[in-house]
Amino acid sequence: MFVEVALPLPLPRTFTYAVPPELRDAARPGARVLVPFANKEKIGWIDRVADEPQRADRIKPVTAVLDTTPSATPTVLRLSRWIAEYYLAPLGQVLRTALPAGLADSSTDFIVLASDPGDEGLTQHEAKLVDFLRGREGPQPVARVRRELGERASWPIIRRLEEQGILRVETEAPREQPPVRTRRMLAIARVLPTLLAREEAFGRAKRQREAYEVIEGLGGRVEAAHLTGQLGFTTEIVRHLVKKELLAVEEEEVSRDPYAQIPDGVAPRLRPTEAQAGVIVHLQHASRTATPGTFLLRGVTGSGKTLVYIELLREVVDRQGKTAIVLVPEIALTPQTVGRFKAVFGDRVAVLHSALSDGERYDEWRSLHSGEKRIVVGARSAVFAPMENVGAIIVDEEHEGSYKQGEAPRYHAREVAVVRAAIEGAVCLLGSATPALESWANAKAGKYTLLELPHRVGGQPLPPIRIVDLRKEREKIKKTTGPLQEPSPVVVSDVLAEAVRERIRKQEQTILLLNRRGYATFVQCRECGLVWHCPHCNVSLTYHRKRHRLTCHYCLHEEPAPKHCPSCGSDELSFKGVGTEQVERAVEEAFPSARIARMDVDTTGGKWAHHDILGRVERGEVDILLGTQMIAKGLDFPNVTLVGVINADTGINLPDFRATERTFQLLTQVAGRAGRGPKGGDVFIQTALPNHYAIISATEHDFVGFAEKEFDTRRDPAYPPFSRLINVVVSGVDEQLTQEAAVAAADWMSGLLTARKVADVVLVGPAPCPIDRIRTRWRWHFILRSPNAKVLGQVGRYFYEKYRIPANKADLRIALDRDPVALL
Repeated sequence: MFVEVALPLPLPRTFTYAVPPELRDAARPGARVLVPFANKEKIGWIDRVADEPQRADRIKPVTAVLDTTPSATPTVLRLSRWIAEYYLAPLGQVLRTALPAGLADSSTDFIVLASDPGDEGLTQHEAKLVDFLRGREGPQPVARVRRELGERASWPIIRRLEEQGILRVETEAPREQPPVRTRRMLAIARVLPTLLAREEAFGRAKRQREAYEVIEGLGGRVEAAHLTGQLGFTTEIVRHLVKKELLAVEEEEVSRDPYAQIPDGVAPRLRPTEAQAGVIVHLQHASRTATPGTFLLRGVTGSGKTLVYIELLREVVDRQGKTAIVLVPEIALTPQTVGRFKAVFGDRVAVLHSALSDGERYDEWRSLHSGEKRIVVGARSAVFAPMENVGAIIVDEEHEGSYKQGEAPRYHAREVAVVRAAIEGAVCLLGSATPALESWANAKAGKYTLLELPHRVGGQPLPPIRIVDLRKEREKIKKTTGPLQEPSPVVVSDVLAEAVRERIRKQEQTILLLNRRGYATFVQCRECGLVWHCPHCNVSLTYHRKRHRLTCHYCLHEEPAPKHCPSCGSDELSFKGVGTEQVERAVEEAFPSARIARMDVDTTGGKWAHHDILGRVERGEVDILLGTQMIAKGLDFPNVTLVGVINADTGINLPDFRATERTFQLLTQVAGRAGRGPKGGDVFIQTALPNHYAIISATEHDFVGFAEKEFDTRRDPAYPPFSRLINVVVSGVDEQLTQEAAVAAADWMSGLLTARKVADVVLVGPAPCPIDRIRTRWRWHFILRSPNAKVLGQVGRYFYEKYRIPANKADLRIALDRDPVALL
């Protein structure tokens, strides 16, 4: 018996292993196995079982089968195979992404200095490595040493020093199971039914008897920490009771529920509107059929899409006894969304997203795998939840780019949800006020069924939107400053400031959006024009005033804010561009009595920071909430009657074909936060492009009109939805070698298209990426474009499996991104 094992390695193949007779009953597809690989032990997953090996290589035996029940369920394994095939990724890497961290550990190598030879007889690199180890105690992980020393800690050097007895290499076996949390419980082991029995057992040991009777009064079982902590009994008392066999010590597993301390809330009694009722009936009927299909729910902001989701879940989970998956795009939205679903479905709801600890994620995964919980709410990785009999998959805010994974495997959770629903025979519901144009095109073509909620719940109108022309605002400022004085940027215009003051007077709330964090977007010397750039990326550094640091938002490089120009010595430095930190300062100065909260990456680093900030807003403890795109969607606060967009133009001119679409979606979504209660609301959009069709369409709440105009711009040259794309990115640490490698790869692909006479695929490029250097790596790319998804996939698959980039000192890498959401 042989198995094909998928290992979490960047290699487009599986590996054949023999299964010893004693392991054959447990060796099933989807089960984890421990296997020897390249002088180490690795954990992988059985892809297939066969009677004969597929390859004639020297075949090693499987060391162990680690799962009694396969960790990759049949559905997750099938889905992972599809992702590997479609998104051109190794199956092992897909499975590692689909399952909790810790289920795919490999053995870890450590090195320790065995004897110190001094520096005599060592090469320069060997001396550097030995010196590095001198300054550290104990074994050092090889991976960390190599990250710090690079080629000075290559394996040939390590092995050479090991042979000389200077270093010792130690290998730690992989952890076969992630740790579970336990607590120590004390349970009464022997019942003492009479007073005489108690006198004989305790004699004069009054505290032992008190402890015994306290445990008895608590139902015969108590946590040891509670007894010795809050109840004040010593560990010595416990030891004596155990020794007398009156108490037994038990280890009990504890589920690390990340939302255990958050109250579920009370489920509101809502009566569906006529439009909601029609949509709900349609979905309920579809859920009872064998092939329900995919539905696109386009509902304006405030139209009650969440109620539709809940009623669909009632049908699927409560009435049909099935399970369900709900995807949300932002971690920031998860606590509020979880609260809504838990209010209805209680502790049957699990949560999966990347902000959980490994332990919390593993416990939630186990509760789903065992069937203990029936609904999962989470970000994109929740689409892999190990659930059987799934009846509905809901993708909220389906247009969001965060559903696309940025690293291999570069899957899009919306597309994976559609495929999983087809595999499961489940309803797939995609919801948004501003659907992705690909989804809209699928609905218009009949591939998806279109459902619409055109009006807000309660008959509330969509808020009126007023444009503030930033060009005119800047002219006003110029008139009040001298010709030699640099005008200050427009943060809050006069008309928006007056609207904010009115809300403060009325004790209503305001949301201010600027999709750019930090204080100033770049620093420039006024004398020589020098701009501070990241040493590792071709981007300017952002100034963060509170920390007085310059930061790169791509590689997180930081350095102190400058006082003088290193080029000309001038201390005349200009801090240009506006970020959320500067908006916060300007708002504090303009409205000193207002209670202000800022919500961006810098203020939400703590685990529950999102929940805490939104909780303060919900309780009315915040007058003005300002932040980046994380405040633009999903939030429902009836007392928010004003939304202001500080600058609508921050992303509209990016060199990316989706830039205009993202701008329209962001403006429409944030405008929808206003006027959701009986008080109504207003929206102000500050822009220097008041006549741009994305701005005009947003002010008119006209998604259909915007989509038609955007379609016109994408027909020639063809971009999605009129074509499919694969973005091939070549990167390396040497600029010239990276360029040469990209040209060589593009030439190879061009030759393939010519030789095979593939007319449906067009090659565009190669050229430098718009951001041509990130994290010290130079980046070039070329694009494969085709209206035929099948042909494009075949060409991409052949390139992925056959083409190998030359190995050299530039550390060249190649990445294929199918259906990219951005080309930056």
